[in-house]
Amino acid sequence: MEQGTRAVDAYIRAASGDARKKLQEVRRAIREAAPDARESVSYGIPYFDYKGRLAWFGLHKNHIGLYLRPPVIQQHINEFEGYVTTKSAVHLQLDRKIPSSLVKKLVKARLKINEEEAKRVSRR
Repeated sequence: MEQGTRAVDAYIRAASGDARKKLQEVRRAIREAAPDARESVSYGIPYFDYKGRLAWFGLHKNHIGLYLRPPVIQQHINEFEGYVTTKSAVHLQLDRKIPSSLVKKLVKARLKINEEEAKRVSRR
């Protein structure tokens, strides 16, 4: 097992019961959307890399923050009714079901951007 994966396992294990389950759901959704992404811990929270920074998630008192580089959140802003958002984050409330399909959709959108950026760089 890779060191980054062990660090993410430890981060999730440190959470309490229900929060732990929700962190596992977020992780699973990201892995399903980006199976080739490398996971580790960055800025003290789980992080996924695929041809660049892909996504982070972290536990807060009342929510799990899902962090993606702009413009992904803005591109999908109409899908976040009832969620707190910023230009690079969505707050997934701990008292609500994790919207796994939405998490996957956002990660796939960022993955596509990363792939396009990597192609542009390789052409230079």
